[in-house]
Amino acid sequence: MNINIYGSTGIIGTKTLIIIKKYFPHIKINLLCAKSNANLLIKQIHQYKPRYVYIHDKKKSQIIRSKITNNTRIFEINELFDYLKNSKSNYSLLAISGYKSLHYLDHIINNTSNIGIATKEAIVSAGHIFKKKKYFKKTNIFPLDSEHFSLYEFFNQKNNLKNIKKVIITASGGPFYKSKFSSLKNIKFEKAIKHPKWKMGYKNSIDSATLVNKCLELIEAHYLFNIPFTKLDVKIHPEAIVHSIVQKDNFVFHMNLFKNDMDIPISNFLRKNNKNLYLIKKNLEKFDYSKLHFLDVKYTNFPIFKLFNDLDKNKPENFIKFNVGNEFAVNLFKNRKIRYTDIYTIIKKATSLNLNSSLNNIKDIIDYHEKFENELQALYRNII
Repeated sequence: MNINIYGSTGIIGTKTLIIIKKYFPHIKINLLCAKSNANLLIKQIHQYKPRYVYIHDKKKSQIIRSKITNNTRIFEINELFDYLKNSKSNYSLLAISGYKSLHYLDHIINNTSNIGIATKEAIVSAGHIFKKKKYFKKTNIFPLDSEHFSLYEFFNQKNNLKNIKKVIITASGGPFYKSKFSSLKNIKFEKAIKHPKWKMGYKNSIDSATLVNKCLELIEAHYLFNIPFTKLDVKIHPEAIVHSIVQKDNFVFHMNLFKNDMDIPISNFLRKNNKNLYLIKKNLEKFDYSKLHFLDVKYTNFPIFKLFNDLDKNKPENFIKFNVGNEFAVNLFKNRKIRYTDIYTIIKKATSLNLNSSLNNIKDIIDYHEKFENELQALYRNII
């Protein structure tokens, strides 16, 4: 058994490697891919001894070549894609943040039997073609976001959509769920990324604070499980123990709950083909179940959620505009170019822009992303 990890130096990739080493030694590390963190990738090469590595930053690639003396082969991008085309892997983990993960998706799908997806943007941007072309017909897809993992478990227990009235995805609400959005103008980046429950990268942390992450997760749930948007909703659940709630038409509710720890979905993915393997013990025996709260999403606190609800969801390009506008705004906020509340303004402007294009394959979608990014950069060139 072997695994390829795309985004090995990120939080999910790093955690997956630790779990494999401790609990799944039969899974061999075949390929590690990273964006630019050469120092951590070098440490991973020494510790996990992958057969192949790839780093997107060409300058960092030279650094790695100079410091690695073992038999690990370092790919250039064309070598990586050739290798994926002519080889097979048992597992692949896609944990590259942002829509640029789409550059790898066609190659990964052809290469692997099982893919764990921790990248929202890939499904958000390309979910419509996944459905039309049965994109994953030869590959088992396993969602690693806690909310979608909980739904995956629910629907795998011979449940189906026929008798489902409502599917609720929960949100911790981030650090500001009690605050009106208009009062957060002067919130600093460092405070906005302090998520109360999860340790995540800055992008996911900001998206949690604005509730953009839940908007993207609704799109994911729609595409992954074929749930109509009319049956999807979000509730604020600060304890982050219940990850989804399914309401059946017989008035029965199913709460899908587990400890807010990414070890759980990752380890379940890795034991997918061998259910007898030891599963990491992560239970809730000491949790006080009386302290569970579920709150409606207030538009005054999360105006981006209203903006999303008002989108025409029959047009896939609206999801891309929403997503790209958010990525663009979050990076401006990170670089201290805009205020926190300006994220909403930029997303609103982005979703109002007209940019028509066909979105029939992955290349079309990547091209649309890049064109739309250029539109935004031209529009906001005075503050970039």
